[in-house]
Amino acid sequence: MLTGALALSMAYDEELADRIREVLSGETGVTEKAMFGGLAFLRNGNMAVAANREGHIMVRVPREETEEILGRDHVEPMVMSGREIKGWVHVDKAGVAADDQLRDWVRLGWDLVATLPPK
Repeated sequence: MLTGALALSMAYDEELADRIREVLSGETGVTEKAMFGGLAFLRNGNMAVAANREGHIMVRVPREETEEILGRDHVEPMVMSGREIKGWVHVDKAGVAADDQLRDWVRLGWDLVATLPPK
């Protein structure tokens, strides 16, 4: 059984997290927090995007655009405890394989949470 820092470091895809960090480099108000079995990236306390252990991401999207965004390739509804969470989507590994794909998803979530009051 793994414990401590080693266990935490294996809870998400390290390479993907590093790629997200690169997209967010130079941004202010960035924090990272272990959440939902992955690593979340928050802006002023609001979660924008998270990397999971399989190399997928979860992204905060405008609630009113969720259905439209679900029509994109490699995107599925975000489901937690058997319930679909509006305003969030799951993007599989193929949907973030290229740097420009990942950048677009991270920017979508990051720019959206910029409109929210700090927590």
